[in-house]
Amino acid sequence: MSDKSSQALVVFTPSGKRGRFPVGTPLLKCARNLGVDIDTVCGGRGLCGRCQVTVGEGEFAKHGIVSRKENVSEWSSVEARYQAKKGMKPERRLSCQAMLQGDTVIDVPAESQVHKQVVRKRAEVRNIELDPAIRLHYVEVEQPDMHNPTGDLERLLKALETQWGLTDLTAELRVLQGLQQALRASDWKVTVAVHRGQVLTTIWPGFRDKAYGLAVDVGSTTIAAHLCDLATGEVLASNGIMNPQIRFGEDLMSRVSYIMMNPGGDNEMTEAVRDGINRLVQEICGEAGLMPQDILNATFVGNPIMHHLLLGIDPTELGGAPFALTFNSGITLWAEQLGIDLAPDARVYVLPCIAGHVGADTAGVILSEQPHLRDETTLVVDVGTNAEIVLGNRHRLLACSSPTGPAFEGAQISGGQRAAPGAIERVRIDPETLEPRFKVIGCESWSDETSFTEEVRRIGVTGICGSGIIEVLAEMFLAGIILPDGTVNGRKAAQSTRVFMEGRTFSYLLHEPVNPEEPRIVITQNDIRAIQLAKAALFAGIRLLMERLGVDHVDRIQLAGAFGSHIDVKYAMILGMLPDCDLDKVSSAGNAAGTGARIALLNQKTRDEIERVVRRVEKVETAVEPAFQKHFVEAMAIPHKNLLYPSLSQVVSLPVPEPEGLSPLEGDQPRRRRRRAS
Repeated sequence: MSDKSSQALVVFTPSGKRGRFPVGTPLLKCARNLGVDIDTVCGGRGLCGRCQVTVGEGEFAKHGIVSRKENVSEWSSVEARYQAKKGMKPERRLSCQAMLQGDTVIDVPAESQVHKQVVRKRAEVRNIELDPAIRLHYVEVEQPDMHNPTGDLERLLKALETQWGLTDLTAELRVLQGLQQALRASDWKVTVAVHRGQVLTTIWPGFRDKAYGLAVDVGSTTIAAHLCDLATGEVLASNGIMNPQIRFGEDLMSRVSYIMMNPGGDNEMTEAVRDGINRLVQEICGEAGLMPQDILNATFVGNPIMHHLLLGIDPTELGGAPFALTFNSGITLWAEQLGIDLAPDARVYVLPCIAGHVGADTAGVILSEQPHLRDETTLVVDVGTNAEIVLGNRHRLLACSSPTGPAFEGAQISGGQRAAPGAIERVRIDPETLEPRFKVIGCESWSDETSFTEEVRRIGVTGICGSGIIEVLAEMFLAGIILPDGTVNGRKAAQSTRVFMEGRTFSYLLHEPVNPEEPRIVITQNDIRAIQLAKAALFAGIRLLMERLGVDHVDRIQLAGAFGSHIDVKYAMILGMLPDCDLDKVSSAGNAAGTGARIALLNQKTRDEIERVVRRVEKVETAVEPAFQKHFVEAMAIPHKNLLYPSLSQVVSLPVPEPEGLSPLEGDQPRRRRRRAS
C-alpha cells in the first residue's frame, strides 16, 4: 500500500472528481485516471496547449483543502516555450507538464474540455410589447451663430424639444466630450440615443436606425445572454458559458465560505464573473456580426449572491441569518461602472431582489410567468443549485428559496456530469428483465437500436446528466429496483445481474462500456441518497409555501430554468420533486429568468411593474422555519411518505409497497450476497 504521506489530494472542478496520487504525478494523468474531461491532441508533449488548467488559491472548506500555487511544480521550460510561441493567460498551466506537489484544487476551463458544456438557455418565444428604454432620435441642429452665442448642447436640446417633444434632458460629461465632433462631421445632422426620455447616452454623426440591447441571466452554474434588436424585439443571438466562479465552489454557500476564509475572495469572484460576461459579450456579438460597442442597454438578473458579486458587493452577510441584502431595489448604472465592455455610455438595469435568498432571477421569473395576474393558484419552480419557488395568484404571492445543491446537475453523482455530448439524458428500464435503454446528448438513436453504436462512436458514452438521473431513478422505482424509502432492493439481484452488491449496499449497472476508455456507469445507493436529499429540500420548500397560503393542491405548475426545461415532468413527479397535479397543467417555462430580463430590456414600463410587485411578495425563509425539517423528512420517501398522487396515478402505475419488515437484503436474495464486504 502506498504511503499516504507521499500522496496528495487533487480535486478537479467543475466536475468535483477527486483522488489521491503520488507527489510528482502530472495533473493530466491524474485527470485521466479520474475520468476528468481534459482535451489534448499532442499526447502530453506541451505542443497543442489544449490541456490548460488553473490552480486554485485559498482555503476551499467544502473540499477540505488549502490550495496554493506552490502545491504544483514550478513553471517548466516546455510551458515557457509554449508561452513564448503562442501565449497563455498568466494563471494558466499546461496540465501535461505541471506536477502534483501537494493538496490542490484544479479548475478545468470550458475551452480545455473535450465535451463542451451544453448551456441550454435559449430565448423563449414570447410576445413582448415593445417600449425599450433606449430610443433613437434623428435631428437637424441649428448651426452656431456669432449673434446668438449658445452652446452646441443647448442647440441640440432645443432641436430635440422642437422636433421630438423631449424636454428636461441631461447629458453626462462623456457624451459632451464627443458632441462637437459628431455635429461637425455630419453637417449638423445627428442621431441621439436617449435613455428613458431623460438622459442622452450616445450621439452619432448622420442617420442611424439600429440600437441593440443585451439581457443577461447570471446563474451560479451558467451565464446566459440574449442579444436583441431594440427596435423590433428580435433576438439576434443567444449564447451561454459556464460561470467561471465555479472554481471557487459549486454551490452558493461554498462561495460565501471561500470569501470568509480568503481575504479579497469577493474581489476575485467579481473579477471572474465580469471577465466571463465580457467573454460572452464578445462571442454573442461575433455571432450577430456586431461589436460590443453597438450595445446601448443591458439588463441583468441573478440570485442575491450573484447579484452582489456582479455589483462588486461583499455577499458575506447573505451567508447567515438574518441573510441581509445590501439593498433590494432595482438599480440603473453605467456599464463601465460594472466593468462590462459595451458602448462607452451604455446603461445597465439590474432587476430587484426579493429577499436574502430570493433574488433578481426570481423577479425575472415573476415578470416572465406573471403568477400575480392569474386567478388560479400557480406554482413556479426554478430548479438549480438553489431552487427558487413562487406560489400564489393575483390575490397573494409568496416566495422562498430551498438549498437543493448541485446533485440535479450531475454533481455528487458517481457517474454524473453536466449536460454535454455523450451524457445520458433519457432512460427506460424494462420492469420484467430490468434491462435499460437510453439516449445520450448528441445522438438521435436509443442504445438498443442498431444505429446507436455507429452514431455514438465519435462522442462515446461519458456519464449521466441531470435529466438522465431523474429518469433512471424514477424508472428504477417503477421497476421495483428502488423501494419507497430510497433503498436499492437487493432481492432484484435474483432477477437480473444488473442489480449487484457493492460493499454493504446494492447498485444498478446502467451501462457496461465496450470501449475500455469509457466509464462504467453505475447508480449507487449514495447517488440515490444525493437525489433524495435534493428533492426533499425542494419539496419541503414547496409544502412550506402551500401551508402558508392555506392550500392542499395547486392548479398549475411551471418549471423554469435550463434543468426544468429538459426534465420529463412525469418522472419529476414520480420521484416526488413536485406536488400532485394534472400533468396537462404542468409545463416548462424555459429560461424564465432570462425571459424576464429580456422583457425588462424591451419594455421599460415592466421595470416599474416588477419593482411594485416584489414589494408585495411575502418572503418565507426556509432556514428559520421549524416546519421545514418536518416536511423535509416526509419528502425523503418516493414519491412522499404521507401524500397521495391521484392525478399521477391516472397516468402511471405506482409500485405497491413491499411488505413491512422484509429487508431488501433478504427474500429471494442468495445467501452469498449477504456477506460482509472485506
